[in-house]
Amino acid sequence: MRVEQVSCVWTPARSIVVYMTRRPPVDDVDRKILDLLREDARRTITDIAERVGLSAAPVKRRIERLERAGVIAGYTVVLDHSKLGSSIEAFTELRFTGDTGVDHILATASEIPEVVQLFTTAGDQDALARIRVDDVEHLKHVINRLRRSGQVTGTKTLMVLSAWTRPE
Repeated sequence: MRVEQVSCVWTPARSIVVYMTRRPPVDDVDRKILDLLREDARRTITDIAERVGLSAAPVKRRIERLERAGVIAGYTVVLDHSKLGSSIEAFTELRFTGDTGVDHILATASEIPEVVQLFTTAGDQDALARIRVDDVEHLKHVINRLRRSGQVTGTKTLMVLSAWTRPE
């Protein structure tokens, strides 16, 4: 069965442009491979093959296909930032002036290295920035820098006490 994803985009002329993209076929074996890689991206092909009941060659081909299709977008290292000195994490809600474009919001955040993620949002806040800093004074400096960026009209900062992440 083929599944198609439909995306609708409003254009300035208030007409709708519809984009249809095919999702790459992913079966149960692919899902098991993905789960194993999520647990440990350094896992060997041989180990994965043993766990999914295939030989190494087909597992390697499946992983390469998933990479080409963009299902596997990359591999990463998970760091313990407290051991590197950046032990405080916070989220800052940002409100911008009404005529600020999304590109400007993204550019503002990208200029500040302590902003590790930025989400533009629908609702009262225009964006949510995830910030990692060394201490509270450093956080104050980053918040002030965001506020002085030009079109920020307000912020609200929440410090993280603890975190848990579901493997994606």
